[in-house]
This record gives sequence, structure tokens and C-alpha cells, in this order.
Amino acid sequence: MTFGFAPPPHTSPPTSTDPAARLGRMLEPAEWASAGIPLLRNPREVVTGLHDRHHPGPSTAVVAVLDRQERVTASASFTEPAAAPDGWEFRNALLTHLRRVIPHDLRLRAPVRTAVLLYCREGDARWTEADGAWMWGLRDACTLHGLRCGAYITLTPDRWQVLGEGRGGRRPGSPVTAPQGTEGRRAGAARTTAHRARAAHPDSPGTTVQRQESPRAATALPQGRATSRSTGGGAPEAHRHTAAR
Repeated sequence: MTFGFAPPPHTSPPTSTDPAARLGRMLEPAEWASAGIPLLRNPREVVTGLHDRHHPGPSTAVVAVLDRQERVTASASFTEPAAAPDGWEFRNALLTHLRRVIPHDLRLRAPVRTAVLLYCREGDARWTEADGAWMWGLRDACTLHGLRCGAYITLTPDRWQVLGEGRGGRRPGSPVTAPQGTEGRRAGAARTTAHRARAAHPDSPGTTVQRQESPRAATALPQGRATSRSTGGGAPEAHRHTAAR
């Protein structure tokens, strides 16, 4: 006989349409700040590294798993449109993508890896209900995947900011500030299409997955399959794009 932890199925709660219940599935900045979320040693490097890997657009979430040295071991980006922000739905989406890119750590006595979330959206850097729902979802998804809940970072047109800490910067910023003219829209669409063609497998459009590989493994790949990029910890690593299955 074996015993194990079986996460609940990804179904919406019976009260998902109840506004009061939905509001209960979000965290405010004061609650987040008092939850003991570990501080990033160098948030700028983490934000820049994830931005360079995934080039997130509006309404794009980037979830990443960091090791003890704050190096990105796995990451995935996806868009999750919702009529109303709901922490339950966001948790399910985060948990699905975490399971695709990295095994769980539920057998460990204490988490050794940390999950962080970068969310690209319009508006200013002030907290919104959508931010609160993402915070709730990230915390719950980390618990169900055996990870430590890490920073929640927003990327808006004028800046990035680690919510609950007050740390941030002006670069990188959300691409919603791109030129609005016809040529600007065409150029932006062409860049987005080219990036997705390189980053995503044809059978899983809209999702970009990053897995960390050792330099030795990268040298064994055919020419053009591996590129050297800066990781969240500042060390060049080889990465490849693959599809989430």
C-alpha cells in the first residue's frame, strides 16, 4: 500500500460565480508583505533575464523556478484571459505550467526551490484586483507543487515593480508603449510572430517553455539549436525552447 498527495482536479469551485467568494481569493499588498515572502537579492537581474527569454506582451504571465542561488532552473510564459480575475483560475493555470516544466518537491521536508511570477499588464504600478488574484494563485500553486512562494512582479508600460517591497525600475517595461501607427503595429506583430515561431512548438501555440541545460549538454546539440543567454543569477547558460506537453 502506498500513500501520496493527490492534488485536487482542476475544476472551478462551486462558488466561482459569487463575487464575494472571488474577492476572497485574492491578497492585498499588506497581506502579501506579512506572509514572509523571501526577498530577491537582485530583482533586476531576475526581471531582465525573464524578459529576455520570454518577451512578454500584455496579459502575459511568466512563472519561473529559482534555485538557492537565484538561477532560473525552469520557466514558462502564457496568456490567461479572464472576464474577472479569480485566484482559483490563476492557481490552476500556474500549477498546470509548473507541472509541465519541473517535477514537484512534495517529498521534501521543506522547499528548496522558489517560484516567482512576472505579470505584464497595462495601467500603472498600483495594486489591482488582478494582482491580488495572481498573488493568491501563486501562493496556492507553490503549496501544491512543493515550492516556496517567491516574489510577484508586475511589468507595466513605465516600470517593473516587486509588489509588497517597493523595489522596481524603469527598464524593462511593458511593450504596450510601442508605436501605435500602422508601421509600428506591423513591426511589433512581425517580431512577436518570429519569436513565437522560434520559442514555441507548433502543437502548443501561446505557451513558451524554458528549461535550463548545462553548457556540456548544449555543445552536443547541432549548430543553431543552442544560444547563450544570461540567467537570473548572472551566469551564461544554454537554453532551448520546447513545447509544453
